[in-house]
Parts: sequence; C-alpha cells; structure tokens
Amino acid sequence: MNIPTEQTGPFWPMAVYFALVIVLVTTMIALSYVLGQRHKGKGMGEPYESGIVSTGSARVRFDVKFYLIAMFFVIFDLESVFIFAWAVSLRELGWAGYTEILVFIGVLAAILVYLWRLHALEWGSGKMRRYQVGREGQ
Repeated sequence: MNIPTEQTGPFWPMAVYFALVIVLVTTMIALSYVLGQRHKGKGMGEPYESGIVSTGSARVRFDVKFYLIAMFFVIFDLESVFIFAWAVSLRELGWAGYTEILVFIGVLAAILVYLWRLHALEWGSGKMRRYQVGREGQ
C-alpha cells in the first residue's frame, strides 16, 4: 500500500532560529545582570503602584462600582478586537459582512444607551440607581 505523505521542508532552519533566540535571550539577561546597577536606597525594596507607596493590606474590598466599570471596559474593549478582525477581512466578506458589522455596532450602541439610561455609567456622583423593573416612571 502506498500512502501519500506530504513533503515537509528541512527542519534545520527552525532549529537554527530556535537556537539563535535562546542565545539572544541568554545574552540579554546576562548583560543586564553584569552591567546593571546594584544599589540599595531608602524604599528600594518596598512595593509601589503608580509611584505611590502602598499602605495597608492588599485584601481590601472594593466597591461593586469598580467591578462594574471593569466589566464595561472588558465588554467594550472586546468590541474593538471584533471590529479589527472584520476590518482585516472586509474585502472577502463583502456586503454581507458590512451588514453584519452594522448590526453588531447597533447592538453595542443599544447596550450603551441602555446603560446610560440606567445611570450605570455615573459611578462617581452617587446617582447610580439600582435596576428596578417597571419602576422607571415613578
């Protein structure tokens, strides 16, 4: 029985590339260790975030509003990934793809308007209302 096998290229270019990457990374780490500064100053070992020395415990509970903003960011940040992927393949998709992206952006705009109407985006002024079904007009 003759089973056709696919012809693969030589393996040595990939091995050389892998070896060069390992040598380059090792050289960079070694040079930074040898040439890097080693000094201890006041506050050098203390952790900080955004230039501010941390105080208190790391186990602080955040208000739910911060999680809400984080979820909004993730949702509306992922839309840019989908729109970028659509833009890359725009010519292959044609008018059907154009219609689909219009529907996608329309749904996202409707979600944004819905969140705006619920005052879910006003988290700094204390005016944030809880979602109540049927009590919008009261």
